[in-house]
Amino acid sequence: MINCPACDAVIDVDEDELDEGDPLSCDECGASLRVVSVDPVELESDEDLDDDDEEEFEDFDEDEDEEEEEEEEDENW
Repeated sequence: MINCPACDAVIDVDEDELDEGDPLSCDECGASLRVVSVDPVELESDEDLDDDDEEEFEDFDEDEDEEEEEEEEDENW
């Protein structure tokens, strides 16, 4: 038995047929979900995953800017 993380409704799927990354949707609240783990089965809202991706991308940009600043400092010496 799998429950929607948004509304806690039971989602009727065959747990043995799920793979990590599979998209699902909740019939009750309409939430877009994705399988993040199969043992045990865990679902996460697609929106939550998008937010995580954006944060990782922002962190990458910050690291890249710091490297450029360090290179500029080295060149000035």
